[in-house]
Amino acid sequence: MKVTVYSKNNCMQCKMTKRFLSEHNVEFEERNINQNPEYVSYLRDHGFQAVPVVEASGLPAFYGFRPDQLTKIAG
Repeated sequence: MKVTVYSKNNCMQCKMTKRFLSEHNVEFEERNINQNPEYVSYLRDHGFQAVPVVEASGLPAFYGFRPDQLTKIAG
């Protein structure tokens, strides 16, 4: 499963989301909107106005620290 986490600097929910995935041995690609502002347009185009946004193949994308959704990814 391909997992992408859109995050920003100094974001507690982003840190918690990345920690959850790491602790459950889920590999993910991080895309930081502070380092790559072009991702902001991508997220807005998909209806998101806050981070973290998590995209996982086969599942609907979601934002925020959502252990219920992250558990589905961790399987």
